[in-house]
Amino acid sequence: MNEVVKSIKRTPYQSLASFLVLFFNLFLALIIVFSMSFLYGLLNYVESRPQVTVYFQTKTDSSDIFKLRDTLMASGKVQSVKYVSQEDAFNIYKEMNKDNPLLLEMVSSDILPASLEIYATKPAFLPEIAEFLKKQPGVDEVNFQKVIIDRLLTLTSIIKKSSFVFFSFLIFITIIILMTITTFKVALKKDEIELLRLLGATEGYIEKPFLNEAAFFGFFSSIFSFAIFSGILFYLATFMGSYLKGISILIIDFGFYKLTVWPINLEFMAVIFSLTAVFGISLSVIASLFATKKYIK
Repeated sequence: MNEVVKSIKRTPYQSLASFLVLFFNLFLALIIVFSMSFLYGLLNYVESRPQVTVYFQTKTDSSDIFKLRDTLMASGKVQSVKYVSQEDAFNIYKEMNKDNPLLLEMVSSDILPASLEIYATKPAFLPEIAEFLKKQPGVDEVNFQKVIIDRLLTLTSIIKKSSFVFFSFLIFITIIILMTITTFKVALKKDEIELLRLLGATEGYIEKPFLNEAAFFGFFSSIFSFAIFSGILFYLATFMGSYLKGISILIIDFGFYKLTVWPINLEFMAVIFSLTAVFGISLSVIASLFATKKYIK
């Protein structure tokens, strides 16, 4: 640590430049990673909702609804069907509007429709199921979620591809800048390095101080970028909460591990910080390693 501090004092402007380059790089990385996590969580939430919901006219007999449910299940294209009666719909409505008594007084179970919430075995069956339901007697409305899912998938794909191109360019530029700064620092220690080589010092021994300094900058730049990002995120938490009203939780399912994205929690923030720190340290150390090896050889 003492060697790192001495090196920073010896080249303060170059050290500041290294820190700022890493800081801005990691801050942008945090924004993109959070945006992607949020979008994937939202996509998972939409996909976990009923993919097709059919609402029936209030006069439709429940026996007719059950017959339609059985027909859907027998088709082999439906994974599950949930029946929501008028009473169930009214209970859901009361729970959603429990803080607004005026809305509760205006609605009764008689005016709310019964419905079926349908999950298809394959997304390809969704248009066919929706068209089939629209032609059935007693059906008042059919809500089809495929459009929303497709739009989210398209948006996620665009952001993913754009992020990859942007990150590739950003990493390339960052490594070039850090290599240039590190090369300058190595040149300032030219005499010291030559003396060490005459004394039989290995390349690893000569490179170690520069790599330690690189790891130091990578770690502390990740701390500062994460601190500022966290401050902005918690400042916007109230706005995001009002925007996501009705969505209690967003989860990314990796199969072997489920990560809660919303509401903001300690586990999610710890994962993001860990990824940021590893990325920052790795980027800084790799750039420093390239620069020192090129110069020493």
